[in-house]
Amino acid sequence: MRKISKYTFILATAATLVFQSCGKEYFDELSANPNQVNVPTLPALLATATSKAGLRTFDAGNVVNPYVQYTANPAAGAASDIYETIDFTGTWDAMYFAMADINEMKKLAASSSSEYLGVANLLLAYHLSIVNNFWGAAPFSQAFDPSNFTPKYDTDQEIYATTLKLVDEAIAELSKTNATIKLAAGSDLIHKGDRAKWLMTAYAIKARLLIKASKTPTFNAAAVLTAVANSYKSNADDAGMATFTLRNSWAQVSRNNASLTLGGWLSEQFIDHLNSKTYGVFDPRLPKLTDPTSVPTNANYPKWIGTVNGAGNRLNPPNNNTVKDENYISFNSPWTSDTSPILLVTFAELKFIEAEAAFATDKQRAYAAYLAGIKANMDKLEVAAKDRDDYLAQLSVAVGASNLTLALIFKEKYVATYLNPEAWTDARRHNYGYKDFGMPVNAVLPSYIRRLDYPVGERSKNGTNVPAASVRTTRLWWDI
Repeated sequence: MRKISKYTFILATAATLVFQSCGKEYFDELSANPNQVNVPTLPALLATATSKAGLRTFDAGNVVNPYVQYTANPAAGAASDIYETIDFTGTWDAMYFAMADINEMKKLAASSSSEYLGVANLLLAYHLSIVNNFWGAAPFSQAFDPSNFTPKYDTDQEIYATTLKLVDEAIAELSKTNATIKLAAGSDLIHKGDRAKWLMTAYAIKARLLIKASKTPTFNAAAVLTAVANSYKSNADDAGMATFTLRNSWAQVSRNNASLTLGGWLSEQFIDHLNSKTYGVFDPRLPKLTDPTSVPTNANYPKWIGTVNGAGNRLNPPNNNTVKDENYISFNSPWTSDTSPILLVTFAELKFIEAEAAFATDKQRAYAAYLAGIKANMDKLEVAAKDRDDYLAQLSVAVGASNLTLALIFKEKYVATYLNPEAWTDARRHNYGYKDFGMPVNAVLPSYIRRLDYPVGERSKNGTNVPAASVRTTRLWWDI
């Protein structure tokens, strides 16, 4: 695992993938050190690219979790909870650092390996789609020109079209079976060199991108279903990165909390979604995601209670934040343990995408996919079969095809995408329509947040090209 971090350091320094502003790479002079790696290899670039795909997924999830109310800050009035502007220069830069590395892999693979080229195109699309989901317009067409320090911004819709084009190119390359240079299994931290799984992941990302346009006139449900059909067949196909220098990043948040650093508290919205308060049914995934609260002398003290976004911890004063009086991310969870993979996209998510895409034309298919998504997510979380089946048999869950609603599909997908940045895309597509979902306490905006402000670092270095400021309630083109 340390070898991977060394590759990252080598590539960032010796291979000259130095990033500034919006992904512009400019090249430092290499020293004459004979031990320095001047030309990175495809396996080294693959190790770096797949490692960063996982780590950047964590970064992005950490940004948006308060907005979808998976997490809440233990301090009242925290900027992340109440929609204040936050400078996400670090997140922006990290995304473009990753894309600069991947772009180098793409250039090196272009004339030598269809498998590496396919993975490069897919991972470029993956990172670019996160930037597009957060900010809208962004640099890409000129972003990796080493002579251009102020690249233009491609429009929101141009970036979306580019992501789809990159995915289609990835599919074309990964469909080839005659690559002379095949993916190095030891350097592929996501699919261990399995080309067929990468191809399924390409279709999974395509389905995700296509469903994002669900509220637009160009939405094509049939295309979504075609992508789903070519994608994952079981949980075993999920795309996750589980090679860390120390441990899973969410487990680190949890361990920091145990040491009273106090991050990772779970929102009241998410806990009540699961603890039977909102829906009248206890969800057996809850004890697989978090630990029960520490029960003091009061036997009636709740085991499952979340932190109110904007209000902070509120129970058992004056000991707030120093006892486990509310739930938080757990390193005991199969989702966020030390060795759990950081998941990019899963079979369960694909089943909910299928359910949504089939809803208007084939209720039976939609309903079967909805139930399969719940089952897959529960199996991933190691819920006991009896508990899983009891939940699936609940009348409020087993509603039958004729009574299935989009709200039910989104309700269950909200649990299945826990901590994943794609959850914010879904929240906006669903108009934050989860039952009992409310504005955070003392929010500074009049309605739900819809986009991020462009980072200070980008405005200072490429200000002439950064689009005019939009309020954080302004919808992106697909969020109509």
